[in-house]
Amino acid sequence: MPRSADELVALLDLEPIEVNLFRGIQPDTELQRVFGGQVAAQSLVAGARTVEPPLSVHSLHSYFLRPGDVSVPIVYDVERMRDGRSFSTRRVVARQHGRPIYFMTLSFQVPEEGFEHQDVMPDVASPEDARDLGALFREQSDAQTGRWANEWAALELRVIGDSGAGGVLGADEHPARSQLWMRVTGQLDDTELTHKAAFTYASDMTLLASSLVPHGVPIASPRVQSASLDHTIWFHRPFRADQWLLYDQVSPSASGARGLALGRVFTQDGRLVASVAQEGLIRPRG
Repeated sequence: MPRSADELVALLDLEPIEVNLFRGIQPDTELQRVFGGQVAAQSLVAGARTVEPPLSVHSLHSYFLRPGDVSVPIVYDVERMRDGRSFSTRRVVARQHGRPIYFMTLSFQVPEEGFEHQDVMPDVASPEDARDLGALFREQSDAQTGRWANEWAALELRVIGDSGAGGVLGADEHPARSQLWMRVTGQLDDTELTHKAAFTYASDMTLLASSLVPHGVPIASPRVQSASLDHTIWFHRPFRADQWLLYDQVSPSASGARGLALGRVFTQDGRLVASVAQEGLIRPRG
């Protein structure tokens, strides 16, 4: 997986192979299947490559269909569904071995002014006072430390709370909640798409884990079979993915071996810049 901001940008820089058709490379990884954030971010880039400024993506909705094969590239086929004066819509199909593994629908908008309001940012510990996730892994084992360095070094995550998973068992109305600060390690360019794609990549890392907080089971535990089923992001305001973002995650429900997780994303100065939703498989193993 990418170990720096430059490697992350290279991973998301797709090769055009035909009109509306792109190919995404695979990183060196020990993972057994393609990381969901990777295919989501590459799909976003593929769709964005087929629209012209000043159109900017404001939402994406997607489904994970099959596990991705880390040994072969992914082909992204973009369908131009609609081009209007204010909004344009694209559908992206990610394929491997002749079969779809992932669908994404994206909506783009010409920037305009309108009504403004937002939720207030939660009162949380600063990034400097939060616990570095890599340090937590070092406390657990050398193997965990090595895996983090090899797979996720392009991202810096700092968890808020006492549990190793970053869980916050707080108010009764949110029994399943986790909060963390995240940013890309290093500096990205100033292109808006770069930052939205980088965040999309990172957004799939921790969200589903919030649905397991009340049950005391880490997402990587052999006691649970987990997989992302769908993923949605709404982009509200501009941001930089190489600056600290608060990922405030709540799971309002778990049932039927599925967990629902919702995330609010704030900048350090309190701007709500994105909202995320995901349902995933959290099937207990005997």
